[in-house]
Amino acid sequence: MSHTRSLLRTLVAMSAGLMLAFAAVAAPKVVKKVPPEFPREAAQKGISTGSVKAKLTIEADGHVSDVEILEAEPKRVFDRAVKTALMDWKFEPGEKGTHEVKLVFKNED
Repeated sequence: MSHTRSLLRTLVAMSAGLMLAFAAVAAPKVVKKVPPEFPREAAQKGISTGSVKAKLTIEADGHVSDVEILEAEPKRVFDRAVKTALMDWKFEPGEKGTHEVKLVFKNED
């Protein structure tokens, strides 16, 4: 019985360690955040709100090397502004990886 408890404690400790490792990888720290500009074309068309979910490829030195649009509402209205802004973001150096962000647009003019 004590062997089973010991094994269980080891498994729990290992899974907790894995969760911490995944949390560290899943949330790279942003050191420079550039907000996207609200597209003039959107305002001219009467579009005042929207959102874009994007996946960033972050290099080991912290710079963004690629931005992929995953979801956009409305479609193709804010994509260029999001890509331009996110390519200027910087993260703390670490392992190369990807990170997803969601940007919400609201024109208050």
